[in-house]
Amino acid sequence: MAMPHFEHHQPANLEEALDILTRHGADAKLMGGGTDLGLKMRAGLLSPRHLVSLARVAGLNRISYRDDDGLVIGGSTRISEVAAHPEVRQHYPALAQACSQMATPQVRNMGTVAGNLANAAPSADTAAPLLAYRASVVLVERGGRRQVKLTDFFKGPGLTDLEPGEILEAIRVPAPPNRCGSAYQRLSERSRVDIAAVGVAGFVALDLAGVIIGARLALGAVAPTPVRCPEAEALLEGQAPTPEVLRRASVACVRASRPIDDVRASANYRRSMVQVLSQRVLEQCLAMAKGEPIPQF
Repeated sequence: MAMPHFEHHQPANLEEALDILTRHGADAKLMGGGTDLGLKMRAGLLSPRHLVSLARVAGLNRISYRDDDGLVIGGSTRISEVAAHPEVRQHYPALAQACSQMATPQVRNMGTVAGNLANAAPSADTAAPLLAYRASVVLVERGGRRQVKLTDFFKGPGLTDLEPGEILEAIRVPAPPNRCGSAYQRLSERSRVDIAAVGVAGFVALDLAGVIIGARLALGAVAPTPVRCPEAEALLEGQAPTPEVLRRASVACVRASRPIDDVRASANYRRSMVQVLSQRVLEQCLAMAKGEPIPQF
């Protein structure tokens, strides 16, 4: 199907981008990398009259990390840039894993992490790791800014807390503590190129005695939105990481899921794989927290 006609805007700063959005209202769509938007337009699912590219907006293409402030990912930062960033790989390996494994090199070189979140697909690969890291998004409009926890950002398939006229300016991730580990694993039907049928991200922090003092688990592609697993986290915190504790937490992750049957996998298969991947992710997190080398990806 032919691409519909549209006017392409390339604002140089946020103020200009917000003015264009306000002026054209529902006729305008924001474009990060365009990897998803372009497909929807070709399929006739969307036909905006104005595309507002964020590629040249000053300050949005940035990655910064400070021990006292954590990680900041700008709204137009490419997925491949996050995957390759040395401080992301060192401090946030689950996010680096997700960004390295998802889709194809072409998509990773064009697509943005902010776009992956704003698209609000239940299978979004960056969502589960960022949930496990307690990330927030910074949303800006002409009247100011607000910071929203990622747990509150997703409202349903394709639905977020992003209001008309707002731009996802940045993703903020707290700095990790000492003696922690994190990991992400996914399954897809044929290869990494396919959309994930199941994704699991985890984070574990240990005290000096080896007891779990912090645990977070998040799932993708097995519920209407990416979700945390609070029951599993509660089972882990304050416990020694024995095989039985890990098993019970992995089973609890299954109870947090609400999978469906679709072309990528059956609901039963997804439930089974949530338990398997949760167990593997927890074991990988614990190995890192104990000082074992971060795997290469």
